[in-house]
Amino acid sequence: MASIVSPIAQPSGPKSVSRPKRWSEEVEEAYRFQIAGYRDVHEYRDVKQKEPDRWPHNGYVKKLQRKDGCFIYFDKTRECTDKDVYKCKLYGY
Repeated sequence: MASIVSPIAQPSGPKSVSRPKRWSEEVEEAYRFQIAGYRDVHEYRDVKQKEPDRWPHNGYVKKLQRKDGCFIYFDKTRECTDKDVYKCKLYGY
């Protein structure tokens, strides 16, 4: 008996991964999500079904809820230090 494939599109994962060489706002965004245990904003939206809280003046992530239910709060300023930049992963879709 042949298996039937569902016509509903499955969410696709990232197509590529790279590591940044220097800090940017994109790196800051990825760093905050990865500290909270998520790959990026796409995974956070899929898991939590909501947008992350952001600081109104610069758009940085303000608060994230981890998968275990605990919250992580972030400052208004840069949190990803130069020594942590290379630890971050940038995903391409």
